[in-house]
Amino acid sequence: MSSKFLFLYKAIFLITVLSFSVKNLKAQEVVEINDKIDQHIFSFKQIELLSDTSGKLSFDQIRSKVISEQFKPSKTSTPQTTKLNSIYWFRIKIKNNSKAEKYFLLEFFDQTLDHVTAYVPQKDGSYKALEFGDKFPFRNRELQHKNFELYLSNDNDAVQTYYFKIQSSQIGDAIIVLRSVDWFISYALDEYFYFGIFYGMILVFSFYNLIMFIAMRQKQYLYYVLYNLSVGFFEMSTDGIAYQYLWPNQPGWNQTAYAVALYAVSIFALLFTRELLFVKSKAPKLNRLIIGVIILRTLWFLYCLLFNQNLFSYKFIDAIPLLVAFFTGIYIYRQGYLPARFFVLGYSFLFLGFLLKFLIMLHFSFLNFGAISYYSLSFCFILEMVFLSFAIGDKVSILRKKKDIVHRQMIRQMAENVKLKDTLNQELEEKVEERTREVYHKSLIIEAKNAELSDANDRLKQQAEEISRMNTLLEQDNQELQTNVEKVTRDRVMSTDVDFEEFSKIYPDKESCNLFLSDLKWKNGYHCRKCKNDHFYTGHIAYSRRCSKCGYEESVTSFTIFHNTRIPIIKAFYMVFLVYSSKGKISSHKLSELLGIRQSTCWTYGSGIKQRMDERKSQLKKASKNDWSQLVLD
Repeated sequence: MSSKFLFLYKAIFLITVLSFSVKNLKAQEVVEINDKIDQHIFSFKQIELLSDTSGKLSFDQIRSKVISEQFKPSKTSTPQTTKLNSIYWFRIKIKNNSKAEKYFLLEFFDQTLDHVTAYVPQKDGSYKALEFGDKFPFRNRELQHKNFELYLSNDNDAVQTYYFKIQSSQIGDAIIVLRSVDWFISYALDEYFYFGIFYGMILVFSFYNLIMFIAMRQKQYLYYVLYNLSVGFFEMSTDGIAYQYLWPNQPGWNQTAYAVALYAVSIFALLFTRELLFVKSKAPKLNRLIIGVIILRTLWFLYCLLFNQNLFSYKFIDAIPLLVAFFTGIYIYRQGYLPARFFVLGYSFLFLGFLLKFLIMLHFSFLNFGAISYYSLSFCFILEMVFLSFAIGDKVSILRKKKDIVHRQMIRQMAENVKLKDTLNQELEEKVEERTREVYHKSLIIEAKNAELSDANDRLKQQAEEISRMNTLLEQDNQELQTNVEKVTRDRVMSTDVDFEEFSKIYPDKESCNLFLSDLKWKNGYHCRKCKNDHFYTGHIAYSRRCSKCGYEESVTSFTIFHNTRIPIIKAFYMVFLVYSSKGKISSHKLSELLGIRQSTCWTYGSGIKQRMDERKSQLKKASKNDWSQLVLD
């Protein structure tokens, strides 16, 4: 009987020891104040959390044994309030050190937390509640700093538990840091100094490009200025600088300012991309994609602003405009546009910054290595601004080189013109000199003769004048003859029995075809099809015209039968001519034989030409035999 009691005693003792050991394993780690430690960030077992799903737990209930046991150690180095507007409780334990010579404080890094209630333990065991957060005016803070700070009364050696009740309308980071006051002052001064450099660079870049916009009137500079200012606006809204200096008494606006700034960053980034890389002309499909993303991003912003502002917290939706701009830069660069190289490089850094922030948000703790990772996006913004400036400079440099090449070509052409003029003048002088010698010789002969030859001399002068007049008439006849030969040649080429080789004499290449279309389309003057403006600039494509008012660019083949044709334009000319000349009776097999094009293609294109002839039957009756150009224009 005694052996049974002994066995029962040992079992109870073993269970007690194991329970004590398990309890110690789950015990929360205590952070001790020490003069040798200037800074300590609470993480993992040093910070415990509890999600109050009901939102009704009081502080006394939180401290009760039943609720207190529900606190769990943080599974990540940076615990977050992932459920929007829900209440989270955090607690930490600090062992005071009355012998420490330094003063210490607690600091919250995340300035976007809406409402934090800190329960600070007192000497008598009671707790004092302190409220702070970005929903309160800035002047209510104990320290006038962009972060939230609490002084610690380190006047005993006890282990004290601090509780924090946090509620926020966006995902917040519960980054709690123990710092000495000396270290905090030094860190704050350095931080504000680097902030000054960062925002100063943004202002310098913006001011420089604003001057460039005023001087050159190119929209890319204006979009770049607005993009830089939007980046600065977003950074100031998220790091608390704007709340401290710009709108310290507007907590309501402070809740949505970052979202407005982020929207502006996305929109102006896409507009700048579209303008800098000539996306409209170089990649029309990507241009339509960019416009679509701008519209969708605007609709999303308005929906969030008017109906559910909690959706603003999903900041990484702006990775979509970033990826569109990044892909556009890569595509344009692969097409051979050199300024896109710096654009792609700048957006590569920005993409890495966004990716690092996103991975940290997904709790990849090894990437969270202090201030460098915390401010990584700001560093990437700086690098992006630098490389985008290089891209603008590269674009201007390339345009300047093209201008210099054209200028040198003009100089060479002018030199050739001067040389030709000198040659003609020299030939003319030689002829005049020769004529003068001849006249002088004749004058000597005339002087040697007696007076009776003066009448003959007069007749010779009259004959010389008559010869000169006849030479003039002969030159005019030669010009008329040459014109008639050209007309006869053209009529010969326009006859129905001419082959493709002879037809190519009038339209030998794509250049001559485009010139013919340009003269035909705008023979009555240029009128913009969108705004009816009469003035234009030369477009980016040969023989195209761009409206000087609205910027609409019309190619030479637009609104003609040759628009978007897949066969060579010279053969397309010839096919229109053949169908017109044969009054639509020529077969697609004959066209295929003459042009060297597949019969199906000839049938499709020839059917379109015949349809036009049917539609314009009355108009063509009044036309001349070879006036096939009336089929060209829409």
